Amino acid sequence: MHGRRMSTDKPNDFANSIKKVFTFNKKLMPLIIIALVLSSTSSILSIIGPDKLKEITNLITEGIRTNIDLDAVRNVGIILIVFYTLSFLFGYLQGYIMAVVTNRFSKSMRNEIASKINRLPLSYFDKTTVGDVLSRVTNDVDTICMTLNQSLGTLVSALTLFFGSLIMMFYTNVILAITAVLSTLIGFSLMGVIMKRSQKYFSAVQKGLGNINGLIEETFTGHNIVKVYNASEEFNDKFDKINDKLFHDGLRSQFYSGLMHPIMGFIGNLGYVLVCIVGAILTMKGMTSFGVIVAFMIYIRLFTQPLMQFAQGLTNLQSTAAASERVFEFLEQEEMPKEKDFVKLKTAKGNLTFDNVVFGYNKDKKIIKGFSADIKAGQKIAIVGPTGAGKTTIVNLLMKFYDIDSGDIRIDDVSIKKLTRENVHNLFTMVLQDTWVFNGTIKENIVYNQKNITDKRVIEVCKIVGLDHFIKTLPQGYNTLLSDTDSLSSGQKQLLTIARSMIIDTPFLIFDEATSNVDTRTEKIVSDAMDRLTKGKTSFIIAHRLSTIKNADLILVLKDGNIVEQGNHDELLKQNGFYAELYNSQFQN
Repeated sequence: MHGRRMSTDKPNDFANSIKKVFTFNKKLMPLIIIALVLSSTSSILSIIGPDKLKEITNLITEGIRTNIDLDAVRNVGIILIVFYTLSFLFGYLQGYIMAVVTNRFSKSMRNEIASKINRLPLSYFDKTTVGDVLSRVTNDVDTICMTLNQSLGTLVSALTLFFGSLIMMFYTNVILAITAVLSTLIGFSLMGVIMKRSQKYFSAVQKGLGNINGLIEETFTGHNIVKVYNASEEFNDKFDKINDKLFHDGLRSQFYSGLMHPIMGFIGNLGYVLVCIVGAILTMKGMTSFGVIVAFMIYIRLFTQPLMQFAQGLTNLQSTAAASERVFEFLEQEEMPKEKDFVKLKTAKGNLTFDNVVFGYNKDKKIIKGFSADIKAGQKIAIVGPTGAGKTTIVNLLMKFYDIDSGDIRIDDVSIKKLTRENVHNLFTMVLQDTWVFNGTIKENIVYNQKNITDKRVIEVCKIVGLDHFIKTLPQGYNTLLSDTDSLSSGQKQLLTIARSMIIDTPFLIFDEATSNVDTRTEKIVSDAMDRLTKGKTSFIIAHRLSTIKNADLILVLKDGNIVEQGNHDELLKQNGFYAELYNSQFQN
């Protein structure tokens, strides 16, 4: 990686972030609308209930003086049971539909992120930690989906309850309704203040999670290096610094959100007291009935409950807004150019031309400066030079991992600018210095992504690279399950990756320090295997051990991004120039 840094957060835009969430998968909108209608209907049926309770209370109150009309009470009671049963069923259906929507949304968003990763240029990952990307895929998507599942229906239900109960209160008794409303105005004011103060902390929490995931992923990936250099204390200091900030931001955000519930509870209780006092006065004056007071006691709960739900729902929406900003910031990153009207090489002879190639990872700092070379099919090309000369960069450009700034690279006289990246990758087999072993059997690791590979071919390749004996000593042989944490030596992992490359039949081969992790004896085995593998193919070998490239047909000597010398080993030694200096330096004490 050429310098890693965390991506900076965009300025908070609550409304735009929430809008993007709802417009992300428009196919789900009909289901969401149905769920919200069900939620509203369930709330409306709940609101009608207190009015019917008022009728029952008045029937009982009046019946105490004379006779209670039990038939009328029974009829109203049946209506209440029907209303509350329907309210429950509609609420259940709403919850079920939103669970379906949430899982589909989560699947869709993660698929989009996974697809986006494949469309992003490598330059994005040069400046963004893997842990931060993983945090967006896991934590941030989970936060968004949790809000959809738990908060969206709740907010709609709360809105319906709030306005419905408000209408019913004014319909039932204006004076008591005004009393209830005035007691809740304080709650609205406090909610506004808390919302304004807490949003920045929710954004900081989401960013902090990305930072801490990035640090953990980076540190534990290089856990052995941390131990070797006794850097545990430094890691702990960095972790404590990020964790402390996350703690304080989380504490503040939860403190503000936690204030909402007790405040709303206090406002609700205050409403109960005021309604009882005012209701008692009105009843004594004959301006209302006892049933109205009973109904208002329920209306107060239905009226203040939405405020508490608003508090929780808006708190979740704040977290969702912060999370969605990070997710959509990732999804809106500039992608690699789309490949339209490109030609496709099904086969290649192996001729390759670099024509005055200029490139820099940063536009203002060029690493490759006018690189030119003409390579014939079947040649073995060695690229040597000091660290930072541009050897690996040449390979990155050759594989079309990065687009060149100017000049051209041609395969069989066809510019790679006209070839798709997938097509270019299919023409090359690459063995890197960094090995990769995934969770699977040895055979699966070697055959990786290739079709119609026989067991005989796998064994043949492993014998060539000297792996067969080692594999047969394992409990299940070629079917032994491996993961990157298994006790394989670096050399054994390298041999596995070389065997993986030998399975593939491509016209071009690239070995980027392929023997750097093996001992001298194994290096001889690998070098012999590489010689057999490169026959009839155009191959590129990047190596610091110059003894491994003596038999190369052409050696390109790089210095500061330019070819300063080229020729075979003997010719370059006779020139007694930069290559001779590099070669002789490995024998000096």
